[in-house]
Amino acid sequence: MTHSATSIISTDLVLLDVDAGSDKESVIGRLATRLADSGRVSDGAALQAAAMAREAQSATGLPGGIAIPHCRSAAVASPSIGFARLAPKVDFGAPDGPADLVFLIAAPDGAGAEHMKLLSSLARALVRPDFVQSLRDAKSADDVVGLVDGVVNPDGTKPAAAAPTEPAGAQSKSIVAITACPTGIAHTYMAADALKLAAERAGVTLTVETQGSSGSTPVSAQTISDADAVIFATDVGVKDRQRFAGKPVIASGVKRAINEPDTMIAEAVAASDNPKAPRVEGTASAADSGASAGGVGWGTRIRQILLTGVSYMIPFVAAGGLLIALGFLFAGADIANKPDGKTPLGNIIATTNSLTNLPSGGFAQYLGAVLFTLGGLAFSFLVPALAGYISFAIADRPGIAPGFTAGAVAVFVGGGFIGGIVGGLIAGFSALWISRINVPQWLRGLMPVVIIPLFASLVVGLLMFLLLGRPLAAITSGLTNWLNGLTGGSVIILGIILGLMMCFDLGGPVNKAAYAFAVAGLSVTDPASLRIMAAVMAAGMVPPLAMALATTVRPGLFSEPERENGRAAWLLGASFISEGAIPFAAADPLRVIPSMMAGGAVTGALIMAFGVSQTVPHGGIFVFFAISKLVWFLVALAAGTAVSAFAVLGAKQFTNRSVATPAVAQTAV
Repeated sequence: MTHSATSIISTDLVLLDVDAGSDKESVIGRLATRLADSGRVSDGAALQAAAMAREAQSATGLPGGIAIPHCRSAAVASPSIGFARLAPKVDFGAPDGPADLVFLIAAPDGAGAEHMKLLSSLARALVRPDFVQSLRDAKSADDVVGLVDGVVNPDGTKPAAAAPTEPAGAQSKSIVAITACPTGIAHTYMAADALKLAAERAGVTLTVETQGSSGSTPVSAQTISDADAVIFATDVGVKDRQRFAGKPVIASGVKRAINEPDTMIAEAVAASDNPKAPRVEGTASAADSGASAGGVGWGTRIRQILLTGVSYMIPFVAAGGLLIALGFLFAGADIANKPDGKTPLGNIIATTNSLTNLPSGGFAQYLGAVLFTLGGLAFSFLVPALAGYISFAIADRPGIAPGFTAGAVAVFVGGGFIGGIVGGLIAGFSALWISRINVPQWLRGLMPVVIIPLFASLVVGLLMFLLLGRPLAAITSGLTNWLNGLTGGSVIILGIILGLMMCFDLGGPVNKAAYAFAVAGLSVTDPASLRIMAAVMAAGMVPPLAMALATTVRPGLFSEPERENGRAAWLLGASFISEGAIPFAAADPLRVIPSMMAGGAVTGALIMAFGVSQTVPHGGIFVFFAISKLVWFLVALAAGTAVSAFAVLGAKQFTNRSVATPAVAQTAV
């Protein structure tokens, strides 16, 4: 079902002066149900689950009594907006109190740029006081639809927000801002317009580049050159950050630009006149250690750097692991054996046989050997990709070549993924340091493509070979031997720890740390790493499956919307999407989270005790062919699911429900 731009909202999606419950889960559920009843969404429960997962990342409440919960979901047929004017107000996490105007913005997975522009137009209009007041004064649903249609209509007759112009004759500062949020639907554009209006009030010339889902038009090199300062209001990395090298910078999350735009503009103006202000990396004048007001501290920066490397590495691991698993499926596990003590049988078959010269096992064995070899080649990029993109996160594109080189050296000297991490950091900071050297104008064009990659590669290569290679190899070898040597209680304790971490925050930093540990060390030739990967994935599947089981066994303890969410959680859990349990944990954290951790610990311990291993980092039960001892994997998963389910049922049955009843009674997921 498709809708035109003018039908992105209709009167049946508008709720005026309603009591939609006492919490944001209730409001989101009410609007999700309206969208589903209208036929715009195939599954209201799935839409709310996606919206609540987005809420778990950061609150969507905005100053002025506004909230814009939003998400992308496969359940959404076309971009749609539900609106509720609440009485009483409901807390969505805004700094100045609860909201009475709530927009649920629903976008389909893979929504095109035009669709995203429609949604961003609404977000931009919400920073205009006149538009917000008109929503509060609206007498009917038709009035609301007319107001919203006026700002999302693409005919250009009613633009969402005109670009502010500089006051006549003003001798203002010139500032460039980048705004970006994880989904790129709403906050990206709201931050942009909030900053624009603040700049207009301050008499400052501001150019904003929105790096959102509807695409972005990069600011010109001349605009950057003329800028006195830069604002980075982002929750994700800034694309082509090196363009702004040397500019004074004010950095923060995207919501600060929405909540405190005047303050950020004032800070940027002050930074432009302060020679000691923090500057974008890549030029000689660096910031003092530590972060300025609104800046990003080095602890956070290092974590972002490491997770960038892991995130870019995962596709190599996933593709390689699946190909290897398919190779085993077609040709059997024997293709991993080394008849000559050096080369796996699969590699020998792939290089010595062909379609006209099949091995003794026939075409299936030959195909399996080729797939096994392809997977091994993809796997060989694991450490170089990790190091390369760690370096990229520090020094941008000039850091990629020295980073990949550092990773290759780490593999060559036996440093493994630890060597890749160390090498990537050295390569990135070497490239960054070299980029800060003042060189003649004629040489600057060669810096990013020749000088920086050459000398950064030389620095990290010499350090890795001459000083760090053997110690890193010893550390890696020691860690590998320790993991492979774990038996009995030791290996079970490791499984318990990983299980607890995976279920603690359901996709949050602790969960991601455990997952990153497993993925970064994954190696098809290292049995211990394959067992860790199996423990991490199985434990991560427990929370949504447990809540699905709990809502099935004792439906009376849950509201109808929660039972619907429980039915959706079966698929989410089977797919290793821990976030499927977030709505339950958000509504009742004190009873749900400890229960999930108990089951995760049981599953992690059993996976380790049974010696289950896995060669791919994601996919849940759907990559069954990549899991050894599949029956024991299922036993461990079932045991943990049962423990968590009955723990949460017991907690709900025998403890005081008064603090959570409103959330449970009204939750619609």
